[in-house]
Amino acid sequence: MSGAIERWLEVARSGDPAGLDALLAEDVVFLSPVVHTPQRGKAITTRYLAGALEILGTADFRYVEQWIGANSAVLEFSTAIDGIAVEGVDIIGWNADGRIDRFKVMIRPLKAIEIVRRKMAEALAG
Repeated sequence: MSGAIERWLEVARSGDPAGLDALLAEDVVFLSPVVHTPQRGKAITTRYLAGALEILGTADFRYVEQWIGANSAVLEFSTAIDGIAVEGVDIIGWNADGRIDRFKVMIRPLKAIEIVRRKMAEALAG
């Protein structure tokens, strides 16, 4: 398994975004399931991932499958938010330095996208 994925899994398990600074590349690109344009840079990606850790990182959160390649991985997850089942994937890529340089999140079903969008808007506004 990649060092970047191992470190990401540690951050996800702990729910503590402090580890993101050493894990994310300066030029990381974050692709949200609800924001049309790519979010570029470590600062904004850290904000999104910190919000996601808070919102998705409930006691129900589990990575249920993993597909890992030479410089990218797909991690399938499931959780529940306010009684709504949320399924999705994190598609993560890393550079030669072992830092995450791309992070794409995809979520289903529509009810899950709606609740994640609402909760993320609240988290990012606060």
